[in-house]
Amino acid sequence: MKNKSWVLITSLAVLSSFASAALWSEEVKAVFEQPLLVTSAGQNAEVQILAVLAKRAGLEYSLAKLAAAKDLDNMKTLALVLGTSLKGLGAAGLDMDKERDRVTALVAEAQKRNIPLLCLHLGGENRRGQQTDELITALLPLARMAIVVRSGNIDGIFTKICQEKNIPLIEVEKTADALDPLQKAFR
Repeated sequence: MKNKSWVLITSLAVLSSFASAALWSEEVKAVFEQPLLVTSAGQNAEVQILAVLAKRAGLEYSLAKLAAAKDLDNMKTLALVLGTSLKGLGAAGLDMDKERDRVTALVAEAQKRNIPLLCLHLGGENRRGQQTDELITALLPLARMAIVVRSGNIDGIFTKICQEKNIPLIEVEKTADALDPLQKAFR
């Protein structure tokens, strides 16, 4: 009897993992157009990594670490790298309130112009914390797609929000693995 229960529990766990994998490992569809504006929410270093990935993917992009509404001119996608860096904020002469205001105004302007939002979290677990989580909670629900390093989603915050808002979520093992879904997400 004990062995049959174990087999049943194991089978259910395997089926459950396949069901969730099917939901979140769907093939990436090209939903974004170029050019894209690359910026950070939280003044993190990973914004520079996204610029490198965009270049390797052959995408037409502009990097603006302190992007404002005017930087959206002629852009067809806004790519926002979520992750707070106190060092980055200090170097930019910002505090968290000013950065939140900047990013909120930028996203509001993008929405007004019907420019879709791609959210990325490339810093993994090390780039998480209360301030980053506040940005994720506020901005991710507005995204059309999210690409995240799996260790940054260990508590399921991205999964929960994306499921609630029906946002495609692509998880990758490491930052470099974001290249393929990034490339496939653009027409």
